[in-house]
Amino acid sequence: MSAEQMVEIWRGEHLESLHRGHAVVCHEGGDIVASWGDPEKLIYPRSSYKMLQALPLVESGAAQQFKLKPADLALACASHSGAAIHTDHVTSWLGHLGLTEDAFHCGPQEPFDKGARDALIRAEETPCRRHNNCSGKHCGFLTLSQHLGVDLDYVALDHPVQKAVKTVIEEMTGVAIPGHGIDGCSAPNYLTTVKGLARAMARMTKDGSDPRSKASRALIEAMMAHPEKVAGEGRACTELMRAAGGAAAIKTGAEGVYVGILPEQQLGVAIKIEDGASRAAEAAIAGLLIKFGALDANHPIAKKYTMGPIKNWDGLETGFMRLSLDFVSA
Repeated sequence: MSAEQMVEIWRGEHLESLHRGHAVVCHEGGDIVASWGDPEKLIYPRSSYKMLQALPLVESGAAQQFKLKPADLALACASHSGAAIHTDHVTSWLGHLGLTEDAFHCGPQEPFDKGARDALIRAEETPCRRHNNCSGKHCGFLTLSQHLGVDLDYVALDHPVQKAVKTVIEEMTGVAIPGHGIDGCSAPNYLTTVKGLARAMARMTKDGSDPRSKASRALIEAMMAHPEKVAGEGRACTELMRAAGGAAAIKTGAEGVYVGILPEQQLGVAIKIEDGASRAAEAAIAGLLIKFGALDANHPIAKKYTMGPIKNWDGLETGFMRLSLDFVSA
């Protein structure tokens, strides 16, 4: 099955660009509620996996042992902007573990946050590993490593941390992992299907008393309570979760991936834009949050991501973006 039209970019009266993709919405029981494109499309979920990668941290008892708070769990799921609110938190977490950023396997990264970036330039300093957007996830990996009493080579495929992550991913997606790649932060990123990714997100809404259900609920609630930790000011994850007002937890992944968790409806959403465009993935997830009742279509943030005007450098409105009719009406 081929990708379907999802997001249109118009300049004047002419369709200038068109983004196609695949999307699946699953119920907690595993059934597909709606789909576009190919549900069996194999993808790298990239950072949209972070809630699944954080599940062993909570499920194992490591989060409890180290007295992690909801803000810590939100940061463990983050692709943060490298602002002070993030890097100070990472520094504090590392100190709590008795470690420094030298323990990280993620590389230095220029902050997404312009204020933090400009401050580094003025101070004639270079970005460090704490600025890496995945440093919160790596704090989680280090915490789990210490809980398990194992070495800190936590990105190795045969390391207990990655074995635990792989097991969780296979169990939650219901898909046997066919292969892996190495993510931007040096951790393994396991292939799965769009359907499998949506199923995993839906299963995080299960209302149960078992350790995994409790761990899933803790992560979802942490993200919704601390959206500023998950991304940062001006970022889609943060803005859309705030606009949803506790009705959804969402997470971006590189190369046009987005996931959503709708606890009240017990739904999971997964999107992959074929050309990897973030603007299209953000529009698509906003559209599906609206379609399934987690976001008010009239909210300014909803409008920003689904029909925002396109302006040039002089502030002149030159065009607009919109969701393809076949996508939002299907």
